[in-house]
Amino acid sequence: MAEYSSSHNDAAENERYMLSMTDPLGILSSVHKVVERSAHVKINPAPIDHLSQLWLQDNAPARQSAASLWDERYHFSDGTARTVNWLLVLDALNFCFWAEKGQDRWTIEYQGQTLNGYWAEAAALKRAVEEELPLWDANYLSTISEATVAHIFRGTGTIPLFEQRVQHAREVGRVLLERYAGQFTQAIAQSGRNAIQLVLLLERYFPSFRDVAIYRGSAVRFLKRAQITIADISGSFHGKGWGAITNQDQLTIFADYKLPQVLRDYNVLEYQTELAQRVDNQELIPAGSEEEVEIRACTIWACELLRRALQQQGRRVTAAEIDMRLWLLGQQSDAMHPYHRTRTIYY
Repeated sequence: MAEYSSSHNDAAENERYMLSMTDPLGILSSVHKVVERSAHVKINPAPIDHLSQLWLQDNAPARQSAASLWDERYHFSDGTARTVNWLLVLDALNFCFWAEKGQDRWTIEYQGQTLNGYWAEAAALKRAVEEELPLWDANYLSTISEATVAHIFRGTGTIPLFEQRVQHAREVGRVLLERYAGQFTQAIAQSGRNAIQLVLLLERYFPSFRDVAIYRGSAVRFLKRAQITIADISGSFHGKGWGAITNQDQLTIFADYKLPQVLRDYNVLEYQTELAQRVDNQELIPAGSEEEVEIRACTIWACELLRRALQQQGRRVTAAEIDMRLWLLGQQSDAMHPYHRTRTIYY
């Protein structure tokens, strides 16, 4: 037993050393510490290998990524700096779309379609631009009224965490004016078009993007919306112009509530009995609780293990490509266990 413990400790120490060399955002190293101590969520290695083999057989996620180019039906895009600011607003407000148990989801009607969730948010912001609301204008954003935000998100019901979205829109405008002459393109230029530096910039200067939790006295870094902002800018510009951002392969997946749902369906993630019952009963899992932090941390680490498994088979993929594949699978989740319910501004 002592020999096993020593071997295990050596492996863990080696993992920590490797992460210290390849984890510029400190996300993987911080979630790995949670995974080592997790009491409510565990990662099953065998299903990860099985999932990687399935993806290799159907040429995913490369095939899925190529088929899922940036969708301009619901995203504003004019190829200028205005688009960059609009995308920053999009991801400043990109969180928490689920409804309470037994209640209807917030939806909007757009171009003859009924949309909910992220697609409804994106389409509502695009619709606002079409109605000549200048959501790229930092001055306009910095003092945007609750009435205007309510008009933007008009639909069936009220978008969750409405007041926080008003605050975030104002924060975007205020910080852009204070630091970047109203243009997030200046931040991209100042960062040297480096994804890591851009994420750190968002974390430092935009408080609503500071997605860091405390777990048993230690900081756990997630930075979901900061990372997805970089991916969205790159996607919108198809990797060119303002979307030509380097080092995106060093980003992690974007830990939300859909990815762990899919990973649980594949048995990659396994919840302790009481937690599983609470999730399945759609009970609230408080933001910052051990259970919630463990779900997000194990999700990131499981996807890192999946990325490594694919790489060992000769398929080099980014975490963003894995994220896209899992998120799209999550859009067809009627037969899956429910996702965990956490009211939070971070996802």
